[in-house]
Amino acid sequence: MKKLLTVVAAGFVAMSLMATSASADAAKGQKVYSKKLKNACGFNGAKFAAKHSQDEWEELKEEGKFADEIKKICPRVNIESIKKYLDDLYDFAYEYANDSGNVPAC
Repeated sequence: MKKLLTVVAAGFVAMSLMATSASADAAKGQKVYSKKLKNACGFNGAKFAAKHSQDEWEELKEEGKFADEIKKICPRVNIESIKKYLDDLYDFAYEYANDSGNVPAC
């Protein structure tokens, strides 16, 4: 019984560590915006994120149109170069949307 509980506890710890490392991050999204999108867009991250409300960003993400919206807002962006960062960029846009009350530092 003790071995079973130890294995179950170890499983929970492993799963929690995996979930943490796999989750997206608004701070990382802000860094990605500053490095990969800011010059292509021609404006700072606050203006980018303020293009939509949190609900609008969420709807774009759920419909699979988030990358298309980035391309619409910033036509010079190479979407292929940022595909792996879309979850982080979404978290950034959602965190600093026009109705959030938050202002990014970039």
